[in-house]
Amino acid sequence: MTPRLKEIILKEIQPALKNQFGFKNIYMTPKIEKVILNMGLGLDGNDSKILKSCEEDMAKITGQKPVITKFKKSVANFKTRKGSNAGLKVTLRKNKMYEFLDRLVNIALPRIKDFRGLSANGFDKFGNYTFGVKEHIIFPEVSFDRADKVRGLDIVIVISSQSKEHSFALLEKLNFPFIKKGEN
Repeated sequence: MTPRLKEIILKEIQPALKNQFGFKNIYMTPKIEKVILNMGLGLDGNDSKILKSCEEDMAKITGQKPVITKFKKSVANFKTRKGSNAGLKVTLRKNKMYEFLDRLVNIALPRIKDFRGLSANGFDKFGNYTFGVKEHIIFPEVSFDRADKVRGLDIVIVISSQSKEHSFALLEKLNFPFIKKGEN
């Protein structure tokens, strides 16, 4: 069964973007390639109990087992050792990616306390969008009572597009709540 968001993109959003930007064919429109979620643990990465609970939370949020990332260098000021655990990472593609984005936009982001919208400054020169979430408990899959500590997530949406404007238009059509210019 194809995800709801994927059908909307194929039937409504891609043709609309093709007409808006005057592309010759539908394959020139921007596409979401993958979504990457990172959770940095810092010093808590060495504690196996905390690592396991964070791993379970990320698996519930994404529906996929996360990879444990390691430090590449030892830095004395940050109390890091080369090869010790740094955090968790998940890369979502295809149907899981569309299901995650649907839940993110329609369920998780509206649950953020005092949420005013996402910044439009998160685009890089290639059109990829990056933003952070301060509380991983905004996702309904994570039990608020069971979470030992509220942790942050970095979310990177990799988009194949020709410019930032094309990527912004795609995410806007997907109902991403961006802050409008002129609002504070």
